[in-house]
Amino acid sequence: MFDTSTLMTFLAAAIAIILAPGPAQALVFSRSISDGKKSGIMTAFGLNVGTIFHSIAAALGLSAILATSALAFETVKYLGAAYLIYLGIRELRTRNLSHTQAVSSNAKPTQAFTKAVFTGVLNPKVALFFLAFLPQFVDPQRGPVFLQFLALGLILASLDTVYESVLAVLVGSLSDRLLHNTRFTLWRQRMTGGILIGLAARLALVQRE
Repeated sequence: MFDTSTLMTFLAAAIAIILAPGPAQALVFSRSISDGKKSGIMTAFGLNVGTIFHSIAAALGLSAILATSALAFETVKYLGAAYLIYLGIRELRTRNLSHTQAVSSNAKPTQAFTKAVFTGVLNPKVALFFLAFLPQFVDPQRGPVFLQFLALGLILASLDTVYESVLAVLVGSLSDRLLHNTRFTLWRQRMTGGILIGLAARLALVQRE
């Protein structure tokens, strides 16, 4: 489907994009400290469900709507920002937990995954990025365009999931050791809430280019 040169160029560009510090890594870092490495890993998976979603959207041309419609872009942008603010405020308002409550429940990784999916999907900047980035590596003469978009999205999502999962394990391992420390619990709640609200502000200030 892809010639070797195109694929290698895409991989190099994808790795460079993944390694660049950004909101996704900040969110994984935050969740790993807040709820442990399992939640961090599930956040990575959830964010990259959003990656695949935007890849498919770009293939179907839906992302073009966000590129041409100011109203659609602003609506999606503020929905995403509002969701992050809601999560951040809820984290900041959570009172210090007891020893029993501080241990991550089995539901938390699932909740982290769901929240990450919403966060990834409700980010119009990602949609515009895929609309601009992926077509550079798509050649109609090498097969169905939709399958090429999907393949590129899956490659990028897979690489990003691996990288962010490793990050979650490293950060979460430290978090697991400190989870029963009352002072640390309060600190990580405040940090998580602050990061989420900061990401919301960043998203709200994004402009169409």
